[in-house]
Amino acid sequence: MKFKKGDIVKITTGKDAGKTGKVIHVDAQAGRIVVEGANIFKKHARPKTQNEKGQIVDVSRPLDASNAMIVCPSCHKPTRIGMRIDGTKKERICKKCSAKI
Repeated sequence: MKFKKGDIVKITTGKDAGKTGKVIHVDAQAGRIVVEGANIFKKHARPKTQNEKGQIVDVSRPLDASNAMIVCPSCHKPTRIGMRIDGTKKERICKKCSAKI
């Protein structure tokens, strides 16, 4: 998977299409990512102690990685990611402007 924690992505499909946010968590085996402020659902939380009340909490759920595109930091456009080998290091590049991501 070419997404990393901390990347800025734009959601391309689904109910949150057009939103941008930061990647909070990456699950490479399932091919899913959690984006801050996207794919939000309500979760009912039980009270933990007697004095506490139950509450409804907003939770970001994972979405499929194919539904998001990384936003290039230099050209500020959603783009695909390419790989370039620089000596012994592998680095991610923007397919539109060839800048290092």
